Amino acid sequence: MTPLQSIVAAGTKLWLDSVDPAEIKKNREFGATGATSNPIIIADLLKTGRFDADIAAFAQQGLDDEAIAWAMTNKLVKAAQDVFKPVWDETKGDDGWVSFELDPLLEDTVKNLPTLERTQKYIDLAWRWSKGHCNRMIKVPATPGGLGALEELVAHGVAVNVTLIFSESQYRAARNACYKGALRALDRDAVKTVYSIFVSRVDVYTEQHNANLIPEAQGQVGIVNAKRIWKLNQDFWADKGFPRKQEMIFASTGTKKKEDPAWKYVEAFAGSDIETNPPATNDAVQASGRTITKNIDKLPPANVLLDIDTKVNIGHLEETLMREGLAKFADPHKALIKLIGDKRAALGKK
Repeated sequence: MTPLQSIVAAGTKLWLDSVDPAEIKKNREFGATGATSNPIIIADLLKTGRFDADIAAFAQQGLDDEAIAWAMTNKLVKAAQDVFKPVWDETKGDDGWVSFELDPLLEDTVKNLPTLERTQKYIDLAWRWSKGHCNRMIKVPATPGGLGALEELVAHGVAVNVTLIFSESQYRAARNACYKGALRALDRDAVKTVYSIFVSRVDVYTEQHNANLIPEAQGQVGIVNAKRIWKLNQDFWADKGFPRKQEMIFASTGTKKKEDPAWKYVEAFAGSDIETNPPATNDAVQASGRTITKNIDKLPPANVLLDIDTKVNIGHLEETLMREGLAKFADPHKALIKLIGDKRAALGKK
């Protein structure tokens, strides 16, 4: 049994944080059963030049740079969906999903759209990009505008991946909105919601803002935070009776510090729900030779938990990481559009 196979055997759904067709094929063989996408992933793929012919074809159809960005995203996500569709069929829609991120520019601080307008745009875009796709999951951020859209989307059968979650309060707001939608859903069997809790970014925050943590606690806050929210989610949905699991996604599982082993976060959350790992992380875990067992229900000693609870201001953590996250949300999409403009110009000269 390979390391990644051992994670799956422990009870984790292994999703790939990429829609690179080559990586999808390789990680499907590793045991991956789903995938996620975002503008950084799409931009990195387009930079390789492997999709220049597609860009040129869309340009010839008269699409502008932004429209090409969405056409390429749609094409790459759809190709990944096709790979994982058999999993979706086998699990009756409990697995086999590929996430599609909605327009990050809705959260652009330069545009500063009113919250209600953002909510309506999220609803409209979610219906547009989910229509006709059985195993496409729509990413909606845990912002005021995004949270406002969740009940309506879930009620009308859209599978949602609530992203940019850093705190328990954000999770509760997202889950409660999704549950209200689930209660209104015409088809309870079709309800599927997941909540992406970001991990490694939390530990980057504590290094910068909580240098006073004891050594045993530093680098553990992201894990503790995510595991506690996982337990809340497990307890909430346990008696609600929905055929499909309403799950946590452990996101941002690539390590940020060179001295941390690549499997630090991957190993910590093994045993339940979903991990979305970058290709490089999966490659490193696979090469480690480790056998990974269930760890999701294991927390550090009481003194470590007390130190974290005493010293980490979760409100400030959420505010800081959301501010940084929204910049990382919008800026890559602007860069993607610029990249396509540059590609179009270069291809036109050939």
